[in-house]
Amino acid sequence: MLKPVIIATSNPGKLRDFAGAARVHGIEIQGLPNFKAIPECVEDRDTFEANARKKAEYYSCYAPGQMVLADDSGIEADALNLAPGVRSARYASDWNNDQPHTSCNSDDDLNNERLLHELRNVPDAQRTGRFVCVIAAARDGQTLATFRGTAEGVILRELRGDGGFGYDPLFFFPQIHKTFAELTAEEKSKYSHRGEAFRKFLDWYASASI
Repeated sequence: MLKPVIIATSNPGKLRDFAGAARVHGIEIQGLPNFKAIPECVEDRDTFEANARKKAEYYSCYAPGQMVLADDSGIEADALNLAPGVRSARYASDWNNDQPHTSCNSDDDLNNERLLHELRNVPDAQRTGRFVCVIAAARDGQTLATFRGTAEGVILRELRGDGGFGYDPLFFFPQIHKTFAELTAEEKSKYSHRGEAFRKFLDWYASASI
């Protein structure tokens, strides 16, 4: 039996996604104990992997001897030179902000509003993009491994679906003709960027001598 997996996040949507992916494999997901009492790790790196590594290393120091996972994820719009990218959670906070590197996350609705605004004149054929997720596993401040997952799709002109979180209602997945906000937990585990990255982690976790 594999040990429960500790996830360092306060995002309930991410916890649901991870739990859904883990459930398929009979793995239990646990949040990092007293996570809300831990000073926040500032996500100031330029890549998903660098942010994920920084968070995993930082939060693993609060769980000595245990492996802790952290992820960084977001959406890339091809027509916007892959923006918002690592700034996905803070995209609206950057809007008309004199300090564009704020660490404050924005409301999902406001982030979606900005993405729609930036893509307002982009033709449908050029509204391609992807979700990206990088998971880092660390212990005692040292990264053990990283795992990347992606999902290719199209960014719609209006929200569709009432599930998911973040940019899910705008991200249309042509393979099954649904937005990510219309997916069941099982479908999201199968098709999402986070599900792909987590499956790669589980393959490694099951075979690694850790």
